[in-house]
Amino acid sequence: MDTPASSAPLADPMAHRLGYLLRRASSTMMADLGGALTPFGVSPVEATVLAVIGANPGCTQSDIARLLGIKRANMVPIIARLGAEGLVEKTPMNGRSSALRLTAAGESSHRAVEETMDRHEARFEAMLAGHDIAELRATLMLIIQPQED
Repeated sequence: MDTPASSAPLADPMAHRLGYLLRRASSTMMADLGGALTPFGVSPVEATVLAVIGANPGCTQSDIARLLGIKRANMVPIIARLGAEGLVEKTPMNGRSSALRLTAAGESSHRAVEETMDRHEARFEAMLAGHDIAELRATLMLIIQPQED
């Protein structure tokens, strides 16, 4: 038999789990960023790829996939969409690889997206005022880095 819903908050038995908290924090930040990027017609992942290409002209899809921890096969539709939007251009290299660069429109979009991402980041940093944000970033990088066996 179902019990009536109460107005008391549920106990969260997962609140002590680091992975759970990281996923919830990430989901909250990414959903907020996705909303902020809507006017530009790019997702957070596409904005990140634009930033990487902007910082590394001539890089390849494989380079980006390695850096961001994205499967190479998943990079194909991301680059295809950015190319179709006129933001990224490919230049053939050796073999099947292509060097990636931002177009003029891509540069302009990248600047606008970066400004939006900066404002987004500043809002969340303000929530953490009084905490060591540099230490938080360094600690998160420890989790991201590949672990040696």
